[in-house]
Formats: sequence, structure tokens, C-alpha cells
Amino acid sequence: MEFVCLAILGILTGSISALFGIGGGMIIVPAMLYLHYILPNLTFSTHDAIGISVMQMIFSSVFGTAINFFQKKNLDLHAALFLGLGGLIGASFSGILLEWIAEKHLTLIFLCVSLFTFYKFVRSAKTKPKNVMLTQLQQCYILIIIGAFTGIFAISLGIGGGVILVPLLMHYLGFNTKKIVPLSLFFIMCAACSGTMSFMRHEIITTHVLYAGLLLGGFSIIGVIIGTKLIDIIAVKIHHRILIIIYLISILATLNKVLRYYGIL
Repeated sequence: MEFVCLAILGILTGSISALFGIGGGMIIVPAMLYLHYILPNLTFSTHDAIGISVMQMIFSSVFGTAINFFQKKNLDLHAALFLGLGGLIGASFSGILLEWIAEKHLTLIFLCVSLFTFYKFVRSAKTKPKNVMLTQLQQCYILIIIGAFTGIFAISLGIGGGVILVPLLMHYLGFNTKKIVPLSLFFIMCAACSGTMSFMRHEIITTHVLYAGLLLGGFSIIGVIIGTKLIDIIAVKIHHRILIIIYLISILATLNKVLRYYGIL
């Protein structure tokens, strides 16, 4: 039963990752914290959930990026390289950040980041992406800064970066969501690899976490195949609406956990 649950979650996460470029952490982190209600033997802490989420991201993002680059040819490689460079730099500090922050505070931060990015996304989604006039050098600097900022906080929270990248890239560079999806997957690939190495150095990834992360990651590849096919047939407006629903479900689940951690419920 444990294998089946993790396999299904992996496929679902991979599909969402490829379809929306949000790394899957918005699904995995809350799901791992509630999985013990279905399987009592599967109990994970917030730190465990983040480690599992980041490991899964490697599988789905590498496979999704390969499809976007070689098959679909919709990846802006120039922008992706600078965004990925920032992600490598920022994510390398994620293990240190996890050691400093207690579990309940980390969950609260995850909720706050989710609420902020949801607000920014809804505001950005109401209007067409604005025309941003920048030189190539300015765009490179902004991509590195956004990548580094997103890498250190997103990987530390196990959310990959898509939930932060979408509003930032829309607002500061004028990118639309369908352009951001392949960029986000490339960023997640770079940041997740760097973050996983940082987690291993700080002993955040244990044998228990490693097993769940590998299983989820392996099955997420099936989901990536499904997601990359769906993105071509879903209209931009529907794409926005589905992503809003995913945000809301994740936020409500995390809010419930935060209220329990702080003894309010």
C-alpha cells in the first residue's frame, strides 16, 4: 500500500510539475504531512517532506527539460542558463537554512510564501504580461538575481521555485506563463541538484527520505509525459484557473497544519 500511494503521488506530482512548472513541492510537502492519516507507518516531518520534494524535483525537471529542449523546442536557452546559474548559487545555501529553522516555523514560512506568490500570481494573471524594455545585460542580471533569491528560499521550503518564479518573471520581465513553464523546469533541475547536495552535506536526507524521494521521483517521470502532452491542448485561461485551484488546496492544507503546530486547533 505504501508503494502504491507514493507511486500515485509521484505520477500526480510529475503531471503538475510539467503542466505548470511549479516543481511539485506545492503538492508533495502538504501531502507528506498528511500521509500518516492514510498509512500510519508513513510519518514524515516538515524537514523530511522538503527533502523528499527536492529529490523528486530532480527526476521530473530533468526529464521535462529534455522534452522541452529536444522535442518541443520551446525552451529559451539563453534565459534558462542565467536563471539556472542563479538557482545553483542560491540553492547551495538551502541546507544551512534548514538547520537554523524549527519545523513549525518552517511550515509557517512555507504558508507565507505560498500566500504571497498566490497573491502576485492572481494580480499578474488578471492582465496581459506587460512589455518590459531591458537590455540583454540587464535581463541577464535580473535572471541571476531572481534565480538566486528563488533558489535559497524555494529549495529550503521544498517548493522548487515555480510558485515564486511565475509572478516574478511575469512582473519584471513580462514573460507569459507558457514561456515560464520550460524556464521553471530548467531552473528547478539546477536548483534541486544543488539543494540535494546541500541537504546531504547537512544530513537532512536520511535513508527513509531517500527511499520515498527515489520512488516518487521515478514515477513522476510518467506524470511528466502526461503533463507535457496536456500543456499543448489547454488554453491559457484554463491553465491559470487550474493553477489557482492548486494554490488554494495547498494553502488550505498548510494553514491547517500551521494552526495545529501552534496549538490553535
